[in-house]
Amino acid sequence: MKLPNWHQRPEEFDPESHRDGVLDSSSFLRAADQFISLANKRNKKIEATELQFVMLYASARYAAHVGKNVFNVSDHEEFVQHMVVQYTDMLRSNMADPTV
Repeated sequence: MKLPNWHQRPEEFDPESHRDGVLDSSSFLRAADQFISLANKRNKKIEATELQFVMLYASARYAAHVGKNVFNVSDHEEFVQHMVVQYTDMLRSNMADPTV
């Protein structure tokens, strides 16, 4: 099975090729910002160092659900390695971002 890469998405909304539920680049970032906003609100009472692990755990739990129940992967380790590569790429991109 060919698993999707996080950055392979339409740059902008195109009504001709749009599929419901598929995010273009700007919608992807807006959805991510909603989770970050929730984390920032929770950060008033919970340390950021704790919240980062909460978010990682939630992400891992949801990814496991998608891998097992949406993609129906038979090789769990292949899926885990794919997700590790995706996370590493996202983390490196954000670490290099001067606005973070």
